[in-house]
Amino acid sequence: MLLSYRNLTVSFGGPKLLDNAGLTIDKRERICLLGRNGEGKSTLLRILNSEIEQDQGEIEAIPGLRIGKLDQEVPAALEGTVFEIVAQGLGEAAQTIAKYHHLLHEIGEHPDDESIGEQLDEVQHQLDQTDGWAIEHKVENILQRVELDGDQEFSSLSGGNKRRALLARALIKQPHILLLDEPTNHLDIPGIRWLEEFLRKADIALLFVSHDRAFIQRVANKILDLDRGQLTRWECDYNTYLSRKAELLAGEAKQQAVFDKKLAEEEVWIRKGIQARRTRNEGRVRSLKKMREERAERRNIQGKTKLDLSDAQLSGRKVITVDDINYKWGQTPLIENFSTTIWRGDKIGIVGLNGSGKTTLLNLLLKKLEPNSGSITHGTKLEVAYFDQHRDQLDDKLSVAENVHPAGEMVNINGKPRHILSYLQDFLFTPQTSRSPITKLSGGERARLLLAKLFIQPANVLVLDEPTNDLDIETVELLEERLLEYNGTLLLVSHDRSFLDNVVTSTIALEGNGLIEEYVGGCEEWLKKQESNKASAKKQKPATTTATVNEAPPATAAPIQRKLSNKEREALKKLPGKIEKLEAEHAALAELMATPEYYQDPASQLAEDAKRLEKLESDILQAYEALEALS
Repeated sequence: MLLSYRNLTVSFGGPKLLDNAGLTIDKRERICLLGRNGEGKSTLLRILNSEIEQDQGEIEAIPGLRIGKLDQEVPAALEGTVFEIVAQGLGEAAQTIAKYHHLLHEIGEHPDDESIGEQLDEVQHQLDQTDGWAIEHKVENILQRVELDGDQEFSSLSGGNKRRALLARALIKQPHILLLDEPTNHLDIPGIRWLEEFLRKADIALLFVSHDRAFIQRVANKILDLDRGQLTRWECDYNTYLSRKAELLAGEAKQQAVFDKKLAEEEVWIRKGIQARRTRNEGRVRSLKKMREERAERRNIQGKTKLDLSDAQLSGRKVITVDDINYKWGQTPLIENFSTTIWRGDKIGIVGLNGSGKTTLLNLLLKKLEPNSGSITHGTKLEVAYFDQHRDQLDDKLSVAENVHPAGEMVNINGKPRHILSYLQDFLFTPQTSRSPITKLSGGERARLLLAKLFIQPANVLVLDEPTNDLDIETVELLEERLLEYNGTLLLVSHDRSFLDNVVTSTIALEGNGLIEEYVGGCEEWLKKQESNKASAKKQKPATTTATVNEAPPATAAPIQRKLSNKEREALKKLPGKIEKLEAEHAALAELMATPEYYQDPASQLAEDAKRLEKLESDILQAYEALEALS
């Protein structure tokens, strides 16, 4: 046990976010914290990181417990090189080595400045007298693990690489527990895959919040469910949790229905005539009062967002025709010789690395940008609604209601008038919140507000740029359902693999250097090609190291590749069969544990099967690593 909380209670004036909750984190556990927007997930992470204090609760922790945290948003004011940012995680101990690296940069730019040279000599002397060089080695080591260049300016990094640098800063102090708040936000899909593998192999405990279902399934081996102030621990993976939670909620609904029926009967009884009241059972009256109190204290499940798209006239059959377009950003080619036709009813996903030009391609398709060459032709009767990933369409000076409909109190939804406050309740905004400024809204609430603004517009072409960021899983799944029912044309940029695979009919992938490929279905085929290219590049990587300018060649020769021993050759021959057998057993057990009958059968061994499933996952990973090493 690393950390344990008992009777944890937190309230900010409304219903308790945590109500006498309990929490335990053990070594090497990878726990995903789930809950609806506003339930208190980020608040719990802040309590664990000592950023705020709980109202009450007892804590027990190992001596010298270290906790690292990666926040949801990248701080705007961070300056310096990647090395300096990462070194900040070590506090004052790293100031000298950070200053040394800063001076190295300075003297590289001003080699004739003697004052910089004198400062560098002084800092080197300080490092010689302390363990500064050991700190440098520690920073360099963590930078190698996250695959970043320490000499790069932090401000020049992509959003995904900034998060890698901040992850390195959190890891540098070797935390026992790492807290992650929406770690996949702003990462591209290859970046998410890298993070998954990194976290699965890390020798630390994780507690993370995420709405990315594929990421949760790949990383989490435990689930912590925050629901109406209570924390419930599930010793299983995400898919198994979903089926078990559905069973639990169904049982809860039945119990509440029986209770409510009994309460209604008792209310009828106590309102009978005068003669009945004279002879009534006082014990029964006390019991009724207790039932009333219990019903008043019940916290119902938070309502679900209602997403209804406004109907629009049909567009022409041919929506967008792209003919041999080219587009450069400065001297960098983003799109070269790309042609395609988008037909009415197509649901197209757009994927690619961060900075590859996904949003640029959207703007070209919508004619907000002009290509350097080639042409883009729109069909007839297009009505476009656009969801912008930066939420720039929202005006901080206006209230929630004014952002959605600034003109009057009534809105028109599919030909029927509705009051704006009633419409916003479909998106879980109370009348009080709807009248308030949007500056108080969370990221998830802003995303819901933009959906409310978007869905009020009749549209036959829907353009969504990263719509799932900050949304809870229930709202993401409901959005999926509505998009599947949508009869118009959809253009979707997303890094959520499950969302893409469940919604789109084809995928446009920006491969880099201007190359664009099209795939049928979701992003799975593109990911397979990415992995294949990565494996090929690794095989073709030269064994020798090429010396750079002003760098001496390595003193030792490159190692000669040795032949496999007989034992290793035999192991290599057996590994594919072993992997196939392990994966088959894992698939069969996972399928069994996903059925309701499994939980209804008293003979089912939940704990043993969960441990076996986890052991199989570990064995499969080890077998693949062995196969890669021997290959």
